[in-house]
Amino acid sequence: MVVGSVSASKVSVSVRQKSLFLLCALILCLLSPMAVQAATILVMGDSLSAAYGVRTETAWVNLLRQRLDEGDHDQWQVVNASISGETTDGGARRLPELLDKHQPDIVIIELGGNDGLRGFQPPVIRENLTSMIQASHDAGARVLLVGMQIPPNYGPAYTRLFANMFPELAAEHDTALVPFFLDGIYNGAGMMQDDGIHPTEQAQPLLLDNVWPHLEPLLQESFAAR
Repeated sequence: MVVGSVSASKVSVSVRQKSLFLLCALILCLLSPMAVQAATILVMGDSLSAAYGVRTETAWVNLLRQRLDEGDHDQWQVVNASISGETTDGGARRLPELLDKHQPDIVIIELGGNDGLRGFQPPVIRENLTSMIQASHDAGARVLLVGMQIPPNYGPAYTRLFANMFPELAAEHDTALVPFFLDGIYNGAGMMQDDGIHPTEQAQPLLLDNVWPHLEPLLQESFAAR
């Protein structure tokens, strides 16, 4: 009986030790940075964000990845779903599947330029952008809307309606806003490719600088809310 009691006692201690070990391992895993699920930025853009005419590694979206990795935001990953020639209609149709697949915390909507260049009616563009903003919000993501302008040869009424659409949507849906993506770029020496539409490699850091002040607060808000 004594031997049996000792054996039972040893077994009990062993079980407790294993339980304690497993508990400690679980706590360490939870506290480890590797246990923190990466937050995601989804970029929905056109050729301006799809590295048209420039090397991918020099494009502003890749520069964004680098800035996040090198700074205090290395927990973020960037999914670039931009397509050259994309319109707001195409973006609105593609977005639901991308939201479901990537579950982003932030959606950057850089669309509308191709719509404007093709003379699409502002109410149609507005409806598509509204659909994207609402779908992103419904999926729990914050939105950064990137404002665009088009050349004056489209007429003052159209260009004014187009440019005003972005701040109006941002105010209406309480989203962050980049006032004008090409600010300081479109009329700068060496900043535009020969087509007069697409920024050069030299301009890519400036594109990121135009986005960053409006994106950084969303990074902090989004990750704090996780």
